[in-house]
Amino acid sequence: MAGSAQHFISILMDALPNISSEKIISKGEYLLREGQVERNLYFIENGAVRLFHLHEFEELTVRFGYEGSFINSLSSFIKSSPSEFYIEAIRKTSVKTISKESLYQLINENFENQQSYSAFLEVVITQQIEREIDLLTTSPSARLNRVLERSPNLFQQIPLKYIASYLRMTPETVSRIRNS
Repeated sequence: MAGSAQHFISILMDALPNISSEKIISKGEYLLREGQVERNLYFIENGAVRLFHLHEFEELTVRFGYEGSFINSLSSFIKSSPSEFYIEAIRKTSVKTISKESLYQLINENFENQQSYSAFLEVVITQQIEREIDLLTTSPSARLNRVLERSPNLFQQIPLKYIASYLRMTPETVSRIRNS
């Protein structure tokens, strides 16, 4: 298991009480706004957030974070550049906030942690590629099915209007496909 993405998550979860601070955010509050530099990794204890981009008055949902998941604006975090994304609570949410410095200290404690972090990043990159494939898939029902294969409990965690935004569909189209 050493060097695996799951191993890194286990290392991170064990260290969480010592390297994080807890924050509760209300529905509609932001963990991050476009233009800010992402300096944290967030673990969602309960609740849900969405990562979205504002494009010509349209909010384009890119990713979700819900109970038991990690989220941040990854490119901003890695490059220390302004984020192109917002992270907004879509219901009351409790997060553990891990600073970049604390995360990197943990990663650099030993070679095993470095290997595991590398494997973790590979999983994140693969998820991003799968997301790109979702967007290139022209059939709305195929898009929905691909997402539900990866996240079968998505509709229990996230309101329909945000799932529809993520899939680049109207809520009515998502409902119609689900009910057919």
